[in-house]
Amino acid sequence: MAHEHKLEIFRGAWKFKSNVSKIWGVFTFLCIVTAIEVVLGIIKPEMLTETRFLAMKLLNWIFIILTLVKAYYITWDFMHMRDETSSLRRAVVWTAVFLICYLILILLIEGDYIYEVYKNNYVKFDF
Repeated sequence: MAHEHKLEIFRGAWKFKSNVSKIWGVFTFLCIVTAIEVVLGIIKPEMLTETRFLAMKLLNWIFIILTLVKAYYITWDFMHMRDETSSLRRAVVWTAVFLICYLILILLIEGDYIYEVYKNNYVKFDF
């Protein structure tokens, strides 16, 4: 049983006339976010690489946030999560948010441990 998908993104800020134009709109948005990531990765602004927030460079936090934004829009629009019931959306989103936060926490703890081991010369750099 086919039904019409919502033809707007950003909570109705951009409205499209057809599904094809909506796909191109979301694709353009994702390309812009990816281009920002690539430019920041190539240029690596000194201010963002020297500033630290929660034991990680600010540039790395920007990459994590932009990647989560892309993942959200891919799930929300291309996987039609917007058209599902709220309980299914919550189950998918809360699970993903929990697992991503858990992964970030583990990476920060383990990365800090390895950094301290090398910093205090318990193990020499072999690479």
